[in-house]
Amino acid sequence: MLHTGTNVTRRALLGAFAATAVSAAPFFPGVTAYARGAGDIRKINFYSGRTGEKINIIYWVDGKYIKESMAEINHFFRDWRNNKVHSIDARTIDILAAAHGLLRVDEPYMLLSGYRSPETNAMLRARSSGVARNSLHMQGEAADVRLQSRSVSQIAQAAASCKAGGVGRYSRSNFVHMDCGVVRSWGR
Repeated sequence: MLHTGTNVTRRALLGAFAATAVSAAPFFPGVTAYARGAGDIRKINFYSGRTGEKINIIYWVDGKYIKESMAEINHFFRDWRNNKVHSIDARTIDILAAAHGLLRVDEPYMLLSGYRSPETNAMLRARSSGVARNSLHMQGEAADVRLQSRSVSQIAQAAASCKAGGVGRYSRSNFVHMDCGVVRSWGR
């Protein structure tokens, strides 16, 4: 289990993958060989405080994404402000699932923001300087999440250990941004 101030080692990362049913192949170079024995399914578990909806779904089995599950994920991650649905990049879902597995929690993620329509992104940008003009949320490549049982630091550390995309810490607002873009990190 991760604790505040603890560094995630390669051994802990591999152990977490082996202890979960979430396989990290094909998006996490270097972990692929070790994750083979981790199982042949991937799943996510989320709830939305905005819509009251929940999703706890297997979306990948035996090396293949399940089309119907991905459609449900796309709907769940929709822009809740205007109900616009967009395809969510499977790499982002994989990063979220892998980080969740590393945290070794049963608690679902709270989804704060998944897909954002250009209209919603523009509205949020007008209210805050922290919203990117070309946000990966508008491409279905990012999500903002929180867990009550884990700190922003712990969640961000788990996501960063995947070395598979961007990780933003927003401690004041109590959430972590994860995306499948360039590997980078920011915030506190």
